[in-house]
Amino acid sequence: MSNDLHLVIPALFWPDTSLPEIYRDLQLPALENLLARCSLTENESHGIESWLCEAFSVRRQQDWPVAPVTLQIDGSEKMKGAQDYWMRADPVHLRLEHDRVVLADSQVFRISREEAHELSGFLNRHFAAHGQEEIAFLPLQPNRWYFRVTRHSPASTHPVSQAINRDVTELLPFGTNSAFWRGLFNEIQMLLHEHPVNQSREARGEFTINSIWFWGGGVLPRTPACSYTHLWSNDIFAASLASICGISHADLPAGMDGWQHSVAAGRHLVLLDVLQGKAQYEDAYGWREGLKRLERDWFTPLGESLRQKRFDHITLTALGECTTKNFAASRGDLRKFWRRSKPVSTYAA
Repeated sequence: MSNDLHLVIPALFWPDTSLPEIYRDLQLPALENLLARCSLTENESHGIESWLCEAFSVRRQQDWPVAPVTLQIDGSEKMKGAQDYWMRADPVHLRLEHDRVVLADSQVFRISREEAHELSGFLNRHFAAHGQEEIAFLPLQPNRWYFRVTRHSPASTHPVSQAINRDVTELLPFGTNSAFWRGLFNEIQMLLHEHPVNQSREARGEFTINSIWFWGGGVLPRTPACSYTHLWSNDIFAASLASICGISHADLPAGMDGWQHSVAAGRHLVLLDVLQGKAQYEDAYGWREGLKRLERDWFTPLGESLRQKRFDHITLTALGECTTKNFAASRGDLRKFWRRSKPVSTYAA
């Protein structure tokens, strides 16, 4: 069996192409040498959820069906078997910023299990008291809540990853029955605004949990499949897809050293998402430091692995907001010494 490696790196390039100075003084010789040896193809990007669904042959429904897939890890056995329509209903923080309402997710705040149960229980009691028992939130993880759609038709939604640090007014549920979902979104904000949990959080200087983001709705896909044999990722959606497909999956290793010597032959998918949050929240310093760590822990040992012919083929997919760049190389490409290295910034344009 061949030994292939596919690295998927959201936000490998800084999303704002008008700021080439962000790459100034970044020493990335291993990454630049690798990219120089690769052939490049580009296609339109629709986000990490879309990419993963397509990699695992999961079709888009009204949304990319993230909720029923992650439910396979987060939920009980009773929930997993049903062909119900599920949505994610994740706790978020909204803040008014000039004339925009901007969203922050659990990457930048912590919510405890007790807080999640207290807030969701409060909402569930409120809606039950008003004859809306079908509106019930399940906080299966503190930062991952679920909503089973029974009575009301689902609307189309935007993934939370597309709403982070953005004005949400143009990203609310749309299409079928969107008026109901937008009304529910607004009502929840009013209910949570003065809740004691949020008063305590505000007194401690923490982000309040003042809204719920509906997204990722669908029913469980029937026949997901993929060509990979191993997944390495800390992402719950990727791990859930691997679990459904029956391929091995494990947490992301600290780096390539050691890991590459112990893995079995096959097609390895590695999701390196350490840069994504930094880019989403416009943390230029954090993004630069993260890229330096990738150079040290992944790209430098990867270059040595290719020289020693440990991998037959490597693909590096750089997921951007609008464009996906795929860099592919085989063993023979390493002998193409005439392909001189170029600064990483030249690939970002």
